[in-house]
Amino acid sequence: MTIRRLSFLSSALISATLTPFVAYADPAQKEDKAETIVVTAQRQAYRADIPLKLTPQSVDILEADTLEEVGINRLSDALDLSASMARQNNFGGLWDNFAVRGFAGDENLPSGYLVNGFNAGRGFGGPRDIVGIERIEILKGPSAAVFGRGEPGGAVNLVTKKPEFEAEGAIGVAVGSFDKVRVDGDWTGPLSEIVAVRLNGFYEQSNSFRDTLESTRSGIFPSAQWRINPKTSLTYEGEITRQELPFDRGVISLNNKLDVVPTSRFLGEPGDGPLEADAIGHQLQLQHDFNDDWSLLVGAGYRSTDLEGFSTEAELATARQRLFVDGQTLSRQRRFRDYEAEHTVYRAEISGRFETGALEHRLLAGFDFDQFSNDQLFLRFRPPSVAGNPSPAAGNVISVFKPIYGQFPLPTPGPQTNRLDEQEAWGFYIQDQIKLSDRLQIRLGGRYDDFSSSGLNRANNSSTSFGDTKFSPQAGFVFEASDAFTFYGSYGQGFRANSGTDFAGTAFAPEESESFELGSKITLLDGDLEATIAAFSMTKTNIITADPLNAGFSLAIGEAESRGLEVDVSAELPGELDLRLSYAFVDAQVAKDGLDPNFAMLIKKGDRLINVPEHTLSALVSKEYEVGGRELEIGGGLLYVGERLGETATTFDLPAYTTLRLFATYDLTDDLEVSAQVNNLADTTFYTNSFSRLWVAPGAPRNVTVALRYSF
Repeated sequence: MTIRRLSFLSSALISATLTPFVAYADPAQKEDKAETIVVTAQRQAYRADIPLKLTPQSVDILEADTLEEVGINRLSDALDLSASMARQNNFGGLWDNFAVRGFAGDENLPSGYLVNGFNAGRGFGGPRDIVGIERIEILKGPSAAVFGRGEPGGAVNLVTKKPEFEAEGAIGVAVGSFDKVRVDGDWTGPLSEIVAVRLNGFYEQSNSFRDTLESTRSGIFPSAQWRINPKTSLTYEGEITRQELPFDRGVISLNNKLDVVPTSRFLGEPGDGPLEADAIGHQLQLQHDFNDDWSLLVGAGYRSTDLEGFSTEAELATARQRLFVDGQTLSRQRRFRDYEAEHTVYRAEISGRFETGALEHRLLAGFDFDQFSNDQLFLRFRPPSVAGNPSPAAGNVISVFKPIYGQFPLPTPGPQTNRLDEQEAWGFYIQDQIKLSDRLQIRLGGRYDDFSSSGLNRANNSSTSFGDTKFSPQAGFVFEASDAFTFYGSYGQGFRANSGTDFAGTAFAPEESESFELGSKITLLDGDLEATIAAFSMTKTNIITADPLNAGFSLAIGEAESRGLEVDVSAELPGELDLRLSYAFVDAQVAKDGLDPNFAMLIKKGDRLINVPEHTLSALVSKEYEVGGRELEIGGGLLYVGERLGETATTFDLPAYTTLRLFATYDLTDDLEVSAQVNNLADTTFYTNSFSRLWVAPGAPRNVTVALRYSF
């Protein structure tokens, strides 16, 4: 399936779009044309050729150099550096899940993110490693008029390292706490005067601060670029990853106390083994620059993912949970999952500039098609009601204070879910940023989407379908008050499709959103200090809630709102001091009474949204020294995360926490460097996120990593 789909994508793009340019690839003309090949930057889709200073939204950029210095190699850890992001339920550690400005997506699916503008976060490929990533762009604010279906808080875009026509490479080896061993590499170079390739990869094996757990992760990311002529290039990017990760729901809270068991305590069953997550992805993109003002992007992407394995997890239903009776014995479910997903994207986009009289226009217009299938087989064993006083084996229990693993035969899970859900959408968009004067620009745009979804329940052979259309407008302005201060504002509407049906079998209407943002971008110290201050307000409607009249069913009638203030600062200060600071105040709450969709508990207007702190602060500071004629960089960091709601419709809170880190890098030679990082320096006990008081994810205690990197 994957090879056939890739062959089709390649053939369609090359035959339909490259035919006018193939003469430049003729060997007879190679000698004459080779000297004219110009290496140009690869454009980012949906962005247009507009400087960030003139973009009417807040954009936070995490550079690869910063992440490498701090020792970060996972997307979830990288996003901690931006205060606008809040960790959400990560499905037992099996995927990335986050909220942007207080709003998260479907709790039963990983958060969507983009890779080179392609939607690559959907599916079940496991947590994203950032090997081969050049930078992470956090595009905050109302972007739905261009990006399309998604969350109103913003989008995360991972920009990969591109093939270069000068050979270079690096290989790194790292060892650390919990028997961690990691090897990663990056090499790029030319195959000819018009073709360059790049290969990134990693392998990591580690135990855990969590009892009995260990994991293995690996991936390779090949890419190639063909400079067809001075104005045209074709780029391919691939992804092959495999991760074997234990399913870990974390620790418990008892009587609203989180210190009843150590954060190392694992309450599942080691005998279940790890879950295996696999991903195979392909991206193909053609860029053609007609001239200095106009450019065309045509692209296609395909990604398949698979997640399979057993898990043992705490039972959440009060009537089935013995822990709420004796305070020491945890009743547990046992589950089997076989989840498969396929995601296909096609897109075409043209951008450029022109003038009408005294007005200068920067135009962006495009079309995209998106198809996603989600095939889930889910088996489950549940312990019986404690009212019947079942035996320990029948309840699949474990002592939370003195756990004995494998004490009882692992129960066999029975049928629960066997269904195929498919979503298909196409849309076109247009955006015009108009320069009205030397200081004032306005942006007008809109996107039209036609989308449909269908579901097949194989258990009872029933099916559902739904279709709708949406128009998402966008407007904004940018005012350059001076070289140092720019003010902007933006407004946008958007939507995100819901999955499932109500009691009558009618598919849920999509979530709809409305967003406002006002801010200022500041440039001082001859550009060495850049800051963005932004205030925002967002609302969402048609959120899934429980049906009060039909138990086990839901309605799309919920509402939520989020308001806040953000400050992002990046500076090179006197004394060779580098500073990165990010602060966010986020007030995210329920805007209408409803029932929690999981347990049908009452959610009241004004209740906070789960896992979203009001205050978050992230700061990094570093300084360079010369030692022995070589460069030494030493730095530190702080992360403060405020108190958060830990379980919807309750008063259970996760406590605020502050963690500290130290990091250092020293150049042993021109080509060899050694680095070290100490995370959670003060050995703070903390909890990153939760779904309920019985599924709480603890953070890692103090840990150390030492690495060597050789560049060539």
